[in-house]
Amino acid sequence: MKKYLPVVIFVLGALILAGGFFFLRGNDDNPEQEEDEEAVAEIPFEQRPVVSLTPTEDGHYLIMRMNNLGLKAKTLDYEILYDTADGITQGVPGTAQLNGSEVERDILLGSESSGKFRYDEGVEKGTITLRFRDDKGKLVGKLTTEWHLQTNTDKLTSSDGKFTFSLSDESDAWFVTMNTFGAPDGLTGQPASGPYGVFSSSKSIMGTPEMPGSIRYYDGSRWNEVEGETSTGIFVAE
Repeated sequence: MKKYLPVVIFVLGALILAGGFFFLRGNDDNPEQEEDEEAVAEIPFEQRPVVSLTPTEDGHYLIMRMNNLGLKAKTLDYEILYDTADGITQGVPGTAQLNGSEVERDILLGSESSGKFRYDEGVEKGTITLRFRDDKGKLVGKLTTEWHLQTNTDKLTSSDGKFTFSLSDESDAWFVTMNTFGAPDGLTGQPASGPYGVFSSSKSIMGTPEMPGSIRYYDGSRWNEVEGETSTGIFVAE
């Protein structure tokens, strides 16, 4: 028996090495599959939903709303990422069934356990990523953009620096400035800049939008040319 022991050890070693090779190869395939899944065609502008993040009065929640989706999809995977004052990146993922024309979710900027809440401090900038899937779970569209949370200021800015909204007076309300992906009905073609949305925890906040081009504002029912001050909302430039 001792005579065959080296052969047995050799065979076992070969089997272990072969198993390890195929295991690692299988693991290597997963990133490729994920990469292929992310390589999805761009969603045409007219099929993109209008998405907003509206802060609550205490600044602890963002109310995510999505409507006007023209893309044929069954489910939505969303992920909100943001950095805290300590430089820690936090994430809020979720899934929604697209049975209707609108999705609404409350996004807690913090955590909850057994009815006790902990709120993250110093949150200013983050991202929102949306992944749309068909009834078989295949990715059919993906959108991502940055958002900027501000308070106690008289000037709101988009994260890319291409849009500003100067308030008439400094306000202690909470504001989110972001690209809304799509635009409410009434536009012809994709705008030269935007759409940018300014969403406030308080109503009737007035200010002056600034970005290159002729600016238009959506008042909730139709688009208007901006002349001087206007209230917070969705803006494009042509």
